Amino acid sequence: MKHEKYTVTGMTCSSCSSRVEKTVSQLPGVITVSVNLLTNSMQVDYDEARLSDTEIIAAVTHAGYGASLAGAPDRTAEKSTLSSAAVNAMTEMKFRLISSLIFLIPTMYIASHRIFNMLFGLPVPSIITAVFDGPQNAIAYAFSQFLLILPIMYFNRHYYINGFRNLFRGAPNMDSLVGLGSAAAAAFGIFALFRIGWGLGYGDMELVRSYSSNLYFESAGMIVTLITVGKYLEARAKSKTSEALEKLMDLAPKEATVIRNGAASVIPVSDLVVGDEIFVRPGESIPSDGVIIEGTTSIDESALTGESIPVDKEPGDTVTAATLNKSGAIRMTAQRIGEDTTISQIIRLADEASSSKAPIAKIADKISGIFVPAVIAIALITIGVWYLLLGATLEFSFSAGISVLVISCPCALGLATPVAIMVGTGKGAENGILIKSGEALERAHSIDTVVMDKTGTITEGKPVVTDIIPIGTTKKDLLPLAVGLEGKSEHPLAQAIVTYGEARDVSPAKVDDFSALFGRGVRGTIDGTLYYAGNLRLMKENGIPTDDVNERLNNLADEGKTPILFATNTGIQGIIAVADMEKQTSAAAIDCFRRMGIDVVMLTGDNKRTARAVQKRLRIPKVIAEVLPQDKEKHIAELQDQNHRVAMIGDGINDAPALMKADLGIAIGAGTDVAIESADAVLMKNDLLDAVTVVRLSKAVIKNVKENLFWAFIYNVIGIPLAAGLFYPAFGLKLNPMIGAAAMSLSSFCVVMNALRLRFFKVTYPNVSRETILNTTHTFTTSKEVPAMKTTLHIDGMMCDHCKKHVTEALSAMDGITDVIVNLENKSADVTANREISTDEFDKVIADAGYTLVK
Repeated sequence: MKHEKYTVTGMTCSSCSSRVEKTVSQLPGVITVSVNLLTNSMQVDYDEARLSDTEIIAAVTHAGYGASLAGAPDRTAEKSTLSSAAVNAMTEMKFRLISSLIFLIPTMYIASHRIFNMLFGLPVPSIITAVFDGPQNAIAYAFSQFLLILPIMYFNRHYYINGFRNLFRGAPNMDSLVGLGSAAAAAFGIFALFRIGWGLGYGDMELVRSYSSNLYFESAGMIVTLITVGKYLEARAKSKTSEALEKLMDLAPKEATVIRNGAASVIPVSDLVVGDEIFVRPGESIPSDGVIIEGTTSIDESALTGESIPVDKEPGDTVTAATLNKSGAIRMTAQRIGEDTTISQIIRLADEASSSKAPIAKIADKISGIFVPAVIAIALITIGVWYLLLGATLEFSFSAGISVLVISCPCALGLATPVAIMVGTGKGAENGILIKSGEALERAHSIDTVVMDKTGTITEGKPVVTDIIPIGTTKKDLLPLAVGLEGKSEHPLAQAIVTYGEARDVSPAKVDDFSALFGRGVRGTIDGTLYYAGNLRLMKENGIPTDDVNERLNNLADEGKTPILFATNTGIQGIIAVADMEKQTSAAAIDCFRRMGIDVVMLTGDNKRTARAVQKRLRIPKVIAEVLPQDKEKHIAELQDQNHRVAMIGDGINDAPALMKADLGIAIGAGTDVAIESADAVLMKNDLLDAVTVVRLSKAVIKNVKENLFWAFIYNVIGIPLAAGLFYPAFGLKLNPMIGAAAMSLSSFCVVMNALRLRFFKVTYPNVSRETILNTTHTFTTSKEVPAMKTTLHIDGMMCDHCKKHVTEALSAMDGITDVIVNLENKSADVTANREISTDEFDKVIADAGYTLVK
């Protein structure tokens, strides 16, 4: 299967897009086709063995439109094209509008100067009265209007050319209605001009008066001018919908400094090749996806993830194109360039999403496909009924028919969905959420069940230290020997302990005779004493008694934590528990889903004991544990068989089958090929709250689309009977063709403006603010099920890193303290304890260390 994007020209309404879509879908080998009126684009999935690009283009051309391959995107040129297309459209419409008004104003004044005088008191120059008033001047009065509307019709010839061409091909569209209405009004005016001449020649002044008051020349010019007013306002409004995509394109760097053959040179990013060594100075954008080989820095990734805090990077860390190097100079190796970079894939997917069509749009397309022919038939029936059956004058009947034509243009129907979808996907991109298609955006609003992976989705995906329990020693002595022993191990649990120690400036003990014991732990000699660090099996193998700690070990396991025992031959010295902690926002996201009436299921390959611990902490209604990756898809299918609309949230790699099976696949973690390919949406910030935003944004977009469709439909439901004169016999209500044209233009403009309200969509959550969530610390409970208590202490007298180390050691040695983080810049310490500690206790410990507690 091949996926290709085309540019389609000549479309003016949803009837056009519906015709193009229908024509291409009937070609052999076409799998799916989506035509977007707003972006003048078409996306086709087809079997390239049965069909070619040339045949697709030929089919579109035969249908009366232009088509060409969108081509390989040059992002700079594409951005320029987006901007210039919008500017060109507005410039063209502005020129047509101003030119039309220049000739329309005198036309309207000649035709209605007497009315203007009566209503507004505008003076009528005597020359106007002498030249145009009275039946004797009827020819001059009519012919001058005819001459003035000819330039108006020329400037707006697009409506007549496209409209009649599509009408003769059997596929009338909006231009057909406008062209027919305006041309019919002008034709009737020409007919009236001949009738006036006949009346003057035969002295029938009553006939002259009758036709000179029903010329409709001003209607012919006013109809196309008012439609152009609507098109101009529409062009201005629609141009705003491409802003999000243009902002993404602005992020892509244009040049890179490469080092080839030992010399540095600046080249265009398009000339980069995989493996190039790139030098990036502070303040420059990263030109490609790659890995740092020299230097340390902090990278501002807010443009892609929305996260404002820079991320520290060092050799071996990956960097992403279009992120900003904030501090240090680095050298990096290019791994993905051009269209393979994350930013290019995001731009491509955002572009395709904004150009795609949601299923709800097909309702409008189907209606528009039969709407225009039906309107033409209604207009003809209206003329016939009034003139032939009800005995109305030809002028009245003709006026009603023209009104039906011009008020029924389905522009609003064609714009109702694509503008909202484009703005919605743009808002998602602004908030670090990549939604791949309009269909995905629509499906999200109907989700009733959310299935989540645990590791890397609900949790951070990496272990951290949660408990330090000294037994045969003190915490102050346990940490150095633990960091020393585990510092020589490459096991992830060992690295968690080392990272914990480094963050608290713990000096590791010197370890001799180190050896790693596969599946059990490590051992080594410290100051002549043999130490063991590992699991229960290692302790039993070496005859170290563990009966006194078994209850603690079981409690830790029930909490989903992995205990690491530290011991000598004489007994257990302490326990350090490690676990994969939940993300800061996971509990809030799950709670938000529950408040929205959405069921939450955790689907994990982890053991039941750990899964139950996470379930208990986060209050997850249902948990399915010990599931193999290949079996996750089956559980999704079972939920779907129970008529649930299921969203799957996973990391996009081992969860790929489940992501593809779900009604809505949401990948946590941007930049991975599997995530982008298998999921319908990608959460750039790895934050479950963004999944809540996807559903809320979808609901807002679908509500907006329904509002647009309602107003578009109700407008025609009310407008057509009014234009046809159904209310005239009872209420005397009749719609002038000029008023009909103005109302039609206004309806399209209102639909676009209503859709643009989505630009003000705010990321909020049910009954809780994001600030409250981020300021709330979610911690594990201790082994005695006592809630962890966090206190911030303000300490005076700290001046340097040595002070920071002394305060950390002093507080860590206190009984019940499980975690200490000292901030030298703020002169504060965040202390977590499993018991209540009074201010006096803190005051004494800090004073003994040589500092002052600010109470």
